[in-house]
Amino acid sequence: MVLSSRFSALSGKMVDQTFLGSIFAFLFGFVVLYHLVFKKNSERESESSDVTTTLIERSKNGGESDIDVIIVGAGVAGAALAHTLGKDGRKVHVIERDLTEPDRIVGELLQPGGYLKLIELGLEDCVEEIDAQKVFGYALFKDGKATRLSYPLEKFHSDVSGRSFHNGRFIQRMREKASSLPNVQLEQGTVTSLLEEKGTIRGVQYKTKSGEELKVYAPLTVVCDGCFSNLRRSLCTPKVDVPSCFVGLVLEDCQLPYANHGHVILADPSPILFYPISSTEIRCLVDVPGQKVPSISNGEMAKFLKTTVAPQVPPELLNAFISAIERGNIKTMPNRSMPAAPHPTPGALLMGDAFNMRHPLTGGGMTVALSDIVVLRNLLKPLHDLNDAFTLCKYLESFYTLRKPVAATINTLAGALYKVFSASPDRARNEMRRACFDYLSLGGVFSNGPISLLSGLNPRPLSLVCHFFAVAIFGVGRLLLPFPSPKRMWIGARLISSATEIIFPIIKAEGVRQMFFPATVPAYYRAVPAK
Repeated sequence: MVLSSRFSALSGKMVDQTFLGSIFAFLFGFVVLYHLVFKKNSERESESSDVTTTLIERSKNGGESDIDVIIVGAGVAGAALAHTLGKDGRKVHVIERDLTEPDRIVGELLQPGGYLKLIELGLEDCVEEIDAQKVFGYALFKDGKATRLSYPLEKFHSDVSGRSFHNGRFIQRMREKASSLPNVQLEQGTVTSLLEEKGTIRGVQYKTKSGEELKVYAPLTVVCDGCFSNLRRSLCTPKVDVPSCFVGLVLEDCQLPYANHGHVILADPSPILFYPISSTEIRCLVDVPGQKVPSISNGEMAKFLKTTVAPQVPPELLNAFISAIERGNIKTMPNRSMPAAPHPTPGALLMGDAFNMRHPLTGGGMTVALSDIVVLRNLLKPLHDLNDAFTLCKYLESFYTLRKPVAATINTLAGALYKVFSASPDRARNEMRRACFDYLSLGGVFSNGPISLLSGLNPRPLSLVCHFFAVAIFGVGRLLLPFPSPKRMWIGARLISSATEIIFPIIKAEGVRQMFFPATVPAYYRAVPAK
């Protein structure tokens, strides 16, 4: 009985312990399970939070899927391209360092060929309401003689002509037109670098107006931040030449000898330009060879303009020229020349003066830029997806060939004319200068041919070369008539030699094959990538 009683008590105690142990195990398991589930959910929530934060940041920074094209710079090229691509339905983000109205002394004359491109892009109203002036040709002055060269506009609508204006007003109109499109975002900021990943440009890093550092991504980044571009080095081989500087003045209360014409004075040592930029103002640009100009601050510039330049200014403009000097609002700008030498880079493209420059003597820069935009628009139009960077890069190699006829003709003419129009101690070069003036003065095909090249209406490289050497042969013929002498024959030979030394290096830099035989370049036939 005693044993039975003890066994029963022991069994009851064991049941109690087992029961308590089960409860403890259940509670422990519950705690462990709760901890594991809570931790897993926390990780999921954390991961979800990270993704949300990333999406917010990417949205803030532009987002890879939000933007089709980033454009760096909103000058003539950038603003025109933004409007063009935006009108085609692309989502465009433009980043411009300074959105206030620019104040420049170049980019004020749009040739008729450029105006036709403006019409083609639907931007012709940008020259309205800015007091732009129609330009119908040029007047050329040398040694007291003058000749008028009219644009061959007979086959075009009466509204087609050149246009001259304040550069800043024109750019602001272009920016307004671009930003009026709902899918174009125009932002003030400074792009500090291109974002590269495994050889492909994915976007840009920039600093906003408030100083915040942001990144923005897109399948295609177009760099057109002007002649002082700090981004071009990774996209091309820049060989910038600075043959001269322009000194700019604004003349008031005077009339040009030939209304609605640009005026070129073949002065010593280099040309002087006059053209209207509003109904009451005339721009004067004095070319000064070399990279240094007389100091404005100590009065050397005013002295130079009064003593060296003023005696060569047409009498009708002399008083206004002196008054402009005395007002003191004198600006200077280096004239840059840079052949296009691109490195085809997936995800990026160069445009405008960041890509290609020529001496501004002929006013062809905006014509080249607008022509390039037409070429690029036509290439991109059939593409619905720009995300395959390597395929797009290969396809866009055709851009560099298709642009050549217009760009190379205008670039070559600008470089060659500047050298021909500048005075030289070499008699052969001076004979070439004189021959050029007299050749253009002949009128007919002798003036219409060169002026159609200058105006961008006939961008044919072969025509340019033919007229250039026709001028040289014309100069030699004058030297040999009526009776050739050994000295004249020697000067004639040097004249031909000088002509080749002027034009052949420019043609070589532009690319002989692309310039004259573009159809032999494989990229010329590049097909639209398959969808």
